[in-house]
Amino acid sequence: MFIIKQIANFFQFLADVIQSRAVIYELTKQDFKAKYLGSYLGLVWAFVSPTVTIAIFWFVFQVGFKAKPVSDSTMPFVLWLMAGIIPWFFFVDSVSSAGNSILEKSYLVQKVVFRVSILPIIKILSALIIHFFFIGILCAMFMGYGYTPQIYNVQVFYYLFAMIVFVVGLSWITSSVSIFLRDTGQIIGMMLQFGFWLTPIFWSLTILPEKYQAFIKLNPVYYITEGYRDSFINKVWFWEHGALTAYFWSVTFVILITGAVVFRKLRPHLADIL
Repeated sequence: MFIIKQIANFFQFLADVIQSRAVIYELTKQDFKAKYLGSYLGLVWAFVSPTVTIAIFWFVFQVGFKAKPVSDSTMPFVLWLMAGIIPWFFFVDSVSSAGNSILEKSYLVQKVVFRVSILPIIKILSALIIHFFFIGILCAMFMGYGYTPQIYNVQVFYYLFAMIVFVVGLSWITSSVSIFLRDTGQIIGMMLQFGFWLTPIFWSLTILPEKYQAFIKLNPVYYITEGYRDSFINKVWFWEHGALTAYFWSVTFVILITGAVVFRKLRPHLADIL
């Protein structure tokens, strides 16, 4: 009975969020513009910064180190690297900003009619704008190296959707808990540093003994980063990883439901703490 009640509360929670889609759209635009408000180039910086980041990676690894392809791929190393690190950029940006979203907009928490649960989503969607630009640059890099677009490329949007669902659940937990535990932001930052090196982004999973590879695959972000590489490099559909796909969505839905329940339980106390 308790589980049924929590599931019903979860769907009601999602329905309330969906009803706020117009507000989410407007606040996302405002949040994106506010990041670059006051600078001379304004919104141009939103797209200059990713371009410079990609250019630096290309120069360091392709021109400077002349990095060779990883052992399990003939793809130029810089393309292999960018296909894995671009989704990580979005993950880090979303988790970091969404986790601090309620503290940043604390004045909105005082408004009873305002759905505070949309604040993390606004941060995620704001980061999504830059991520789309990154995906565009990634496609241009592949074409620049002579790789024509393939039908497999379209599934990058499936993996993007999967990452958004995962991050939304995670951010509902972190953003609400951070009000009561102010060290949450520092803990998240530390975990992201560990996560970066434990996720096969700069290194290939095949360098590990097979008995350890299963532990790395337990990291949900591994499913996303390898999914981007499957979309652009390996030419593998997501349903070909049946067990891994089932595992990822099981973990994601548990986190999503847990996040909704935790947020719903803590929401009445947020204004008092702030």
